[in-house]
Amino acid sequence: MLGGGGVGKTAFTIQLVSHHFVEFYDPTIESSYRQQFMVDDQIAVLDILDTAGQEEYTALQSQWIRSGEGFVLLYSITERSTFDEVEKFRTKILNVKDVSSENSPPIVLVGNKADLADAREVSTNEGQELAKIMACDFFEASAKTRLNVQESFFQLVRRIRARQNAGKADGEAAPKQGGKFKRMLNDKCVLF
Repeated sequence: MLGGGGVGKTAFTIQLVSHHFVEFYDPTIESSYRQQFMVDDQIAVLDILDTAGQEEYTALQSQWIRSGEGFVLLYSITERSTFDEVEKFRTKILNVKDVSSENSPPIVLVGNKADLADAREVSTNEGQELAKIMACDFFEASAKTRLNVQESFFQLVRRIRARQNAGKADGEAAPKQGGKFKRMLNDKCVLF
């Protein structure tokens, strides 16, 4: 999970794994969640790293990004500045992974806080257009109501699987992952 401070990364992740909404905002440095899900009739073990969105933790982002196989880029539809930061996070992913846009790891762009549509500062069309430019999937979601929370993660799992299967079809070895998030099973996905 990558995104600016206060966009709801922790609430979004906790809603997925625990089915409840966290009402208060407590800035995160790093939290890790591991849970098994059934995605398209196949078991997927998700290692989700909920990262800090605050500027003072940007040095840690490279370490987190190196380990990730897929990324949820989250912004708040009620705060334009968080939408404007999305491209910065994507560029950092490409730089750390040392890949071009065409070889980008799977990304899902999510506009969170859809339940606060009256306070909207970013239109759905703007999110869709950015996702089109980034060649990634897009969802508007709400950690509070659970709207598109599971769908966002599951779509990312599908993209990771498709990439892994394409690599196998081409005779390539699956990319190695380092550190504490080393992939041990083909059906495990490391998400940020």
